[in-house]
Amino acid sequence: MRIQKLPHQFQSAKVILQRIQDAGFEAYFVGGCVRDTLLGVPLHDVDIATSAYPQEVKQLFKKTIDTGIEHGTVTVMDHGRAYEITTFRTESAYQDFRRPDKVEFVRSLAEDLKRRDLTINALAMDVNGQVIDLFAGLADLKNRVIRAVGDPHERFHEDALRMMRTVRFASKLDFKVEDSTLAAIAENAELLQKIAVERIYVEWTKLLLGKNPQRGLAAFFKTGLYQYCPLFFDKGKVLKQLLQFPAFTLQTEEGAWTLFCFLSGLSLRTATKLLKAWKSSNEMLKTVQKTLRILQIEQEKKLTSWDEYQAGLDCLLYANEAATVMGKGKNAAAIAQHYERLPIKTRHELAINGGDLLHFLAIKPSPYIGQLLDQLERAVVSGQLPNERQVLLQAAVTAQQNHLE
Repeated sequence: MRIQKLPHQFQSAKVILQRIQDAGFEAYFVGGCVRDTLLGVPLHDVDIATSAYPQEVKQLFKKTIDTGIEHGTVTVMDHGRAYEITTFRTESAYQDFRRPDKVEFVRSLAEDLKRRDLTINALAMDVNGQVIDLFAGLADLKNRVIRAVGDPHERFHEDALRMMRTVRFASKLDFKVEDSTLAAIAENAELLQKIAVERIYVEWTKLLLGKNPQRGLAAFFKTGLYQYCPLFFDKGKVLKQLLQFPAFTLQTEEGAWTLFCFLSGLSLRTATKLLKAWKSSNEMLKTVQKTLRILQIEQEKKLTSWDEYQAGLDCLLYANEAATVMGKGKNAAAIAQHYERLPIKTRHELAINGGDLLHFLAIKPSPYIGQLLDQLERAVVSGQLPNERQVLLQAAVTAQQNHLE
């Protein structure tokens, strides 16, 4: 088939393909950019594959960067835009189930495409919009099916991360994983242990934030992949619970992790242990601790102004995102409006600081100053005192007198 109207990203990249072709080589748009164009999904960038070897590509363009030249990838800079151009290649045995022992450059598009993971990602397109489909990827797109290229066992032995990519695409596109591909994942699931946690994390997060997470979660659970993820060996019950909720989507990584930790019944300490095992960032750890605490408090009582203040608006919204999946969410705009009514949002907005207290009370620095500031901060947030300098200083005097007594 031929795509008549190409997105603008292809229009600006045509000159790159044309120059390669004018030099006597083949060049095509490949992979996800072709797939997403056929699905009508907005593009972020385009990938180009060519029969030209890396050094031959470099001779054709003025400015290039050796992005991954050992694997055949050269970045071409043109009018401020960057284009990754990769030579057609085949790969030898994958002894670590992730990286090939050897990459061999070839001149054949067919040889290059048959090493790719899924049929819907093994599509190529020429400069005129003609789609090259050697593995029935167009039919799978039409039928909304996720299928490995060739023998799925071989594909997953070449790169075990492809199993996570498969279930992630089921979520991302709301497609069904084809039976033989699903069975091959189940048989090879333990190979996921060979993959770096950071790479699994990326696919897991994308799965949770997909168009239909339950599609991916169902395959993730059914194949037993979850048992080979950090501290997930006993999380089958949580996955089943997620599958029982009405259809849902998640907007943020923070909300997704909060939901998972809450359904797992984790304390703040054990949630932190889980996220550390997944190599989450420190910022993510702190955020999930706050959002999880909000959900836990709401199980017992209504949030106070102090609870909202300590959490911050972002964490309140992340917590609400998780609560919404469980059928307990509130109106996000109402949450934001309520938060905006707080007298202050941070201690920096307090009308006095530690220096003011030291000067006004004529005392030496001590831990008491911090305790007094905490007391005044809480009083302002709760509405017991207005955020006015003179009022707060007088309250400090009264507090000091009581302290001395």
